[in-house]
Amino acid sequence: MRQVRGVLFLDYVRMLRSYKARAAELLATDDLVYLQIHIDPETWYPMSIFERLGNAILQIVARGEMFPVQLWGRYSAGQLHNAYPNLLEACDPVETLNRFRVLRDTFFDFPALSVLMLHDDEAQIAISYFMGNPAEEAAATQTMGFFEGLLELAGAKNVRAEFRERAWRGDSRTLLALSWQLPPS
Repeated sequence: MRQVRGVLFLDYVRMLRSYKARAAELLATDDLVYLQIHIDPETWYPMSIFERLGNAILQIVARGEMFPVQLWGRYSAGQLHNAYPNLLEACDPVETLNRFRVLRDTFFDFPALSVLMLHDDEAQIAISYFMGNPAEEAAATQTMGFFEGLLELAGAKNVRAEFRERAWRGDSRTLLALSWQLPPS
C-alpha cells in the first residue's frame, strides 16, 4: 500500500475542514474521520485516502479547474520551505532542486517524483502518483505549481513549466519540463 507523509496529508485535511458539509457529501465515512483527528506531520497515511481527499478538493475548492490547483502548488512551496528551511539555497535554483531531490523520499514511500535531468537553467521531472486520471492530473498540476514557486523562491527568473507527456491522457508517464533564467550573480 502506497503512503504519503503527514506533512502533505495535513494540507489536504486543513483545506477540507473548511468545507465539512460539502466534504461529507463526497467522501465516505471512513475518509471523513481524517477531518476530525489530529494529523501528525511525521506519520504515514494511505495514498488512497489522499487521492479521495484530493478529488474532493478539486470539486469543492477548485470547482474542477486546474489553475487554482497550480496556484495552490506555488503557494505550497513557501509552506514547505517554512517546514524545511534548509530546502532553499538562495540564488541557486539547481542546488535547491538537488536539496528537494534528497527530501522527496521523505514525502512518499514510492517513487512519485524523479528528477531525470537537471542543468543550470532547466530540469525534467517524471511524475507518477499512481492515481486515477482526475487526481493524477490535479496532483501533477499542483506539483508543477510547486516547482514554479520553489524555483522563484530560489531566485530563478522567468520560470516556465510545461507538461511534455501526460499520463492522464494516455502517455506512459507524466513529464514536466522546467526552464528558467539564472539570477544575477
